[in-house]
Amino acid sequence: MAAPTATTSIARPRVDLYSDTVSRPTDGMRRAIAEAEVGNEQAGEDPTVNRLQAMVAELLGKEMALFLPSGTMCNEIAYRVWCDHGDEIILDATSHALHFETGGPGALAGVMTRPVSGDRGIFTGAQVEAVIRPKTRHAPRQKLVSIENTANLGGGAIWPLEQVADVAAVARAHGMRVHMDGARLLNAVVASGISAARFAAEVDSAWIDLSKGLGCPIGGVLAGSAAFIEEAWRFKHQFGGAMRQAGIVAAAGVYALEHHVDRLADDHTRAKRLADGIADLRDIAVDANRVDTNMVYFDVSGTGVDGPEFSRRLMAEHQVRIGAMSASSLRAVTHLDVDDRDIETAIAAIRAVTAEA
Repeated sequence: MAAPTATTSIARPRVDLYSDTVSRPTDGMRRAIAEAEVGNEQAGEDPTVNRLQAMVAELLGKEMALFLPSGTMCNEIAYRVWCDHGDEIILDATSHALHFETGGPGALAGVMTRPVSGDRGIFTGAQVEAVIRPKTRHAPRQKLVSIENTANLGGGAIWPLEQVADVAAVARAHGMRVHMDGARLLNAVVASGISAARFAAEVDSAWIDLSKGLGCPIGGVLAGSAAFIEEAWRFKHQFGGAMRQAGIVAAAGVYALEHHVDRLADDHTRAKRLADGIADLRDIAVDANRVDTNMVYFDVSGTGVDGPEFSRRLMAEHQVRIGAMSASSLRAVTHLDVDDRDIETAIAAIRAVTAEA
């Protein structure tokens, strides 16, 4: 299929629950972008980038932070800093780095991965202990444990703080570092009441995404010790992530941290309402009690229609976009462009497609 040309009209869904990455800058954020004070980011001369980095370092309780173009780059740079080529990372079998970063750990960081099978993307210190390799010249060196909070394929599940500490304690007992993929960490913070700094205190490096629930057009911010960030700068250049007058996009992050964090609670409420609204459908399987944050996974295999086809019908017949995650399941993600009326529209659409099936 040919790529759309500049004159091609692309249909916009009436309700878009495909991902929180589809969120668009608010009017206030656009004004902040337009009015941003800028400078040479590579030389450390962009005041807005510097402000954003300082805000995230304080938020996560770390010495320094680094503004990067994407969350994937945050993960891959952290892996590259903590590991040498051929070293091994322990992470969950459902983790973003394994499934959605185009083989980045191997291609960019040159590392091996050792998956463990946690519960909804959340594993234990005992599971880490169980995959510790003997220290011989024949085995890869295990350098890092990577956790994802919230766990995307776990349905937006929140890591219990004591479980983060348990995993970190085992990792450190074996001389490993701990990294947190915190793409949706602020969702966990708002839903749990546990501060970002408390979550991050248990790990050596962590990052937050700006372009998901916070509604920014681009970016993530990686944080850690001063020595870690100094080394991360090297790989930011090497991976092509250094920028110039990046304050234009960093201003969106500053605005989001000041205005869009507390409102994540609205997304969580709407996700729960969506789950509750379809839970009584005989042919849909969803556990409304396991909706922790802004994601609702539901199984449509009972309808006799597979996931991709159910997704297609929602869009074609009702202009509701919900992505298929497998042959049987869909994932709906709430965000700042979705309101209460949109949720009711989505519930009605799911009910209609189920009835038609």
